[in-house]
Amino acid sequence: MKKLGNYATGQWITGDGEGQILYNAVTGDPIAAASSKGLDLEAMAVYARKVGNPALRKMTFPERGRMLRALALHLQQFLPSFYSLSYQTGATKTDSWVDIEGGIGNLFSYASLRRKLPDETFCLDGESLNLGKQNSFIGTHLLVPKEGVAIHINAFNFPVWGMLEKVAVNWMAGMPAIVKPATVTSFLTEAVVKEIIASGILPEGALQLICGSAGDLLNHVQSQDVITFTGSASTGQMLKAHPAILRESVPFNMEADSLNCIVLGDDIGPGSADWEIFIKEVRKEMTVKAGQKCTAIRRIFVPEQKMEAVCKAIAEALQQTTIGNPLNDKVRMGALAGQTQKKEVKEQVGRLLAGSQLIYGSLDSVELIDADASKGSFISPLLLLNEKPFSQTEAHEIEAFGPVSTIMPYRNMDEAIELSRMGKGSLCSSIVTTDAQTAREYVLGAGPWHGRILVLNNACAKESTGHGSPLPQLVHGGPGRAGGGEEMGGLRGIKHYMQRVALQGSPEMLTAITGVYQPNAKGQEDTIHPFRKYFEEIRVGDQLLTGKRTITESDIVNFANLSWDHFYAHTDHTALEGTLFEKPVAHGYFILSAAAGLFVDGSAKGPVLLNYGLDELRFTKPVYAGATIQVRFTCKEKIEQEQKKDTDLRKGIVKWYVEVLDQTGEQVALATILTMVQKKQ
Repeated sequence: MKKLGNYATGQWITGDGEGQILYNAVTGDPIAAASSKGLDLEAMAVYARKVGNPALRKMTFPERGRMLRALALHLQQFLPSFYSLSYQTGATKTDSWVDIEGGIGNLFSYASLRRKLPDETFCLDGESLNLGKQNSFIGTHLLVPKEGVAIHINAFNFPVWGMLEKVAVNWMAGMPAIVKPATVTSFLTEAVVKEIIASGILPEGALQLICGSAGDLLNHVQSQDVITFTGSASTGQMLKAHPAILRESVPFNMEADSLNCIVLGDDIGPGSADWEIFIKEVRKEMTVKAGQKCTAIRRIFVPEQKMEAVCKAIAEALQQTTIGNPLNDKVRMGALAGQTQKKEVKEQVGRLLAGSQLIYGSLDSVELIDADASKGSFISPLLLLNEKPFSQTEAHEIEAFGPVSTIMPYRNMDEAIELSRMGKGSLCSSIVTTDAQTAREYVLGAGPWHGRILVLNNACAKESTGHGSPLPQLVHGGPGRAGGGEEMGGLRGIKHYMQRVALQGSPEMLTAITGVYQPNAKGQEDTIHPFRKYFEEIRVGDQLLTGKRTITESDIVNFANLSWDHFYAHTDHTALEGTLFEKPVAHGYFILSAAAGLFVDGSAKGPVLLNYGLDELRFTKPVYAGATIQVRFTCKEKIEQEQKKDTDLRKGIVKWYVEVLDQTGEQVALATILTMVQKKQ
């Protein structure tokens, strides 16, 4: 029998002993054996820290992003083989698409964040603060990659997505990973890792894989490491209390299975489009991945007067769900991942039935297409009814990790919110309503107990990714029972793998360290105008102090006529009593335009290609006719731009810190202006 490989310390190693037998969830046939016995797990951790970490930390964010993109494109070449293996986990084509192509999509998503990050190995976190009265002492925050390894302990339900959604984030941050997938479906994870390693795209040590037991790995964690866990709350709590994790204060991010809920708003009735959306969403969340999703809907809250209609509609929808061999095009729900999972689901449903009744499905039989119920790990969708959810609390405490949900009534929105909270913390919740006040009341009331809330109705249904779909741009996690952790979340996720450092010093010193001009730092004046320099020639801190211009009443009147901005403060001398202004004030946008006239060099064509926009603009002091303005124009930051084609013009973005000063030297306006600047060809 085939034995899965472990990728450790730069080589593929087969574990000792017979290992754990892995089975085809559809046919019950053995697929492979997995063993990590004999692996030197401490050596793996050291290898990641000493080999993988330095290599990734030296890479800039754009380099890491391009690495992720190249890897995503590489993995797309092997989709047919990945799908073929995924079917053996019991997944349908749709289930597999979410797992495989959803995981690859995470690589693409995090790769695109390189455009929001500097061409550096680190980044700034937030704005700088002036800490002294004489502008000589400031503070800011840096984010630098940790010097450890990210250890990912993943669940069985998403063997590809569960890995890629995490490693995309730690690689983008500059940390290597050791991945420990759940053994039962690790054969699919191993196949993906084999192609990742074979590609040669990652630096050595960036990824290692354990197929089998994690052994004593956690004994060897250190303070610079990060651990993420996805799985049951009980297992997560046990791992989180590991002595080494506590001793070393290792960050531990837990995403635990939770009792997620959906609420039908009282404004939604049978026959409406929103009613159909609600029924469809419940059926989908019960049957996708055979209900083996940490985000699946486990509790359904319905206005008590609509209970009968909802029960009937959901049962009819489930009746249309064909179950069986996922290789058959007619099948819409496959098998559970294995016989162990099937046994656990039945046991948990048995506990739920202490306070509920089964109104659809059977624990003992299931009608299948092209499959043998005695061999595969199949189970019928099971819909339960709990008519007393405040006294019969099993549905708020017990999760059957399969196609199982419980319907419960509520009388008013306060009750719906209270029922949602009784899950003691969930990854996600949905409410189907068209009433904005109902939605607001639910979101604010249920929000503290949920990591994500979807407000679903016909207005967004066509584009909605649905109740159970975590997105790389948004935080995935939840409080309480859900683990109290956060994953993904775009830039937020990257920060979990970086150390935040408060940095203090002079503006000049912090400019030199960060590569970003800090306000009040001394600039570098040059006889060459900044707009005559190519991108490579511009230095952060290059500064121009322009000539001066006196603002006249005619300027104000003419700009009002040109712009059609006749706001009273600019044009009406008689309407200023009780306002902030002594006399008609110059338009802020005129001051900015006049400033541009002072700092722009338009004498001849130069390397500046175009004005790319404004990041920030503040008007800090009124400017009246008779005032004289001047601009201090400083290079704040340079951002590389990639060429999509070899024939594209080579260019970059330059951020300029614009200070408009009056005759007293005080700032009247501040802005960050972006220009697109050509590179030397």
